[in-house]
Amino acid sequence: MPVRLRKFIGTILLIVLVLGYAWLANSVAVYALGNAPWWTQFLYFLLTGLIWILPAMLLIKWMAGPKKR
Repeated sequence: MPVRLRKFIGTILLIVLVLGYAWLANSVAVYALGNAPWWTQFLYFLLTGLIWILPAMLLIKWMAGPKKR
């Protein structure tokens, strides 16, 4: 697959990932953490703010293509 096509597909997937993850994380927070103490909300948003990086890293690594020797 050409690198340009791979980057285009990866960019679209990255946008979908970020928007979908943000919607899901905030929906869970609204329904589950409405009356929770501040430290629970803080930990939730800290973790959910960092967890999305893992699939994004894999996607970006895929977008870069195979390593050239």
